[in-house]
Parts: sequence; structure tokens; C-alpha cells
Amino acid sequence: MFEGVTLATDGPWLAGALIVGYLLGSIPFGLLLTRIAGLGDIRDIGSGSIGATNALRTGNRWVAAGTLLGDAGKGIAAVLIMREFGAHPVTMAGLAGIGAFLGHLYPVWLKFKGGKGVAVFIGILLALYWPIGLLFCATWLAVAVLGRYSSLSALVAALLTPLYLAWLDQWQLVALSVPLVVLIYWAHRENISRLLSGTEPKIGAKKKETKADGSEAGQ
Repeated sequence: MFEGVTLATDGPWLAGALIVGYLLGSIPFGLLLTRIAGLGDIRDIGSGSIGATNALRTGNRWVAAGTLLGDAGKGIAAVLIMREFGAHPVTMAGLAGIGAFLGHLYPVWLKFKGGKGVAVFIGILLALYWPIGLLFCATWLAVAVLGRYSSLSALVAALLTPLYLAWLDQWQLVALSVPLVVLIYWAHRENISRLLSGTEPKIGAKKKETKADGSEAGQ
């Protein structure tokens, strides 16, 4: 992904891609939409996360859908916008995607406490190489139908993403996806513990009083 890149000449462009991606990624759609809908602060609901699965726990499916689309959309926007700048479009797009992902997980406006990154990851994949984005969504849906666990669906789909990319000979994207997948697993570490102990809530479970669950499809 960094082939032909010269830090002296390309460094400012690359830094700009990261910054723009981060700023886009840090837009907290879940928080904004729940407040606009008069549902309070999403951080006081369920897992306390700002993603779509937690937004669904408000009981408002439109807010959850808007959160999912907004979070995926900011990943798409970061990649598509920044690949139009600089001399290395693939590198610019990749760094913008990384920036958007980090901005969603660690938004400065929310004291670096954001979502789990799955929806923005989907958006990044769709913008970089749409067949992989569709494979991710299909895998998520299949696991969700079988197991009814949002977190497990996200973890399985994320784990398979680098394998899908390698199968399709997209090796540059394999290198990009691996650290993002690691971060997704880190963000879901509490979910993994609950899955292992059998205490992870299933899709559709409402937990409005206790921040016990952090599972998200559109974190």
C-alpha cells in the first residue's frame, strides 16, 4: 500500500488523509440521532455504546437504521473523498479508512469512548472493494440468523475478511484489514468473555438500565 510513497513529498497528504478520515469517523451518529428523536443519551442505554445495535435498544428501529447507515456512510465518504487527492490514491484511501475507523472507536468529542467499529468497517470495505463489503454483510447475516448474536456475527465476519481478500488476490487490502480486525476484536473483548460464559444477550434484547452489553453490528 505504501509502494512508491516518499515521506518528504507525500507526508502532508498522508497526514491529511488520516486527519480527514478521523474527523469524519468521529461523527457520533448514534448519539446525535437518539437525541434528535428525544430518546436521551445513548450512552445511558444498554451497553453505553454509540452504535446501531445499542441504538436498537431504544426501541426505535429508524434511529438504529439511521445510525447504521450514518456509521457505514462515514467510512465510505472518507475513502471516496481522500482517494481523489495526492499522487497515491490507494494509499490515501487506505489511510483515510484507517482514520475513520479510529475516529469512530476513539472520538475526541466523547472522551475517546466510541463504538465498536463494525459498521464503519463495512463502509470502508464497500468503498475500497465492494465485493468484500457484500461478503462481510452476507457472513454477518448468516451467523446472525443461526446464532442470534450480533457480536458473534461481527467477529466471524471480521475474522474471515482477510481470508476473503486473500482468496480474491487483494493483498494490499489484506495488509490494511488485519490491524482493523485486531481492533474490532479488542473492542469486543467483553463480548467475547460473555460469549464464552454464555451470558451474551441475543439480538433484540433490551437492556436500557444496565450497561452490560457491548455487542454491535453497527457499532
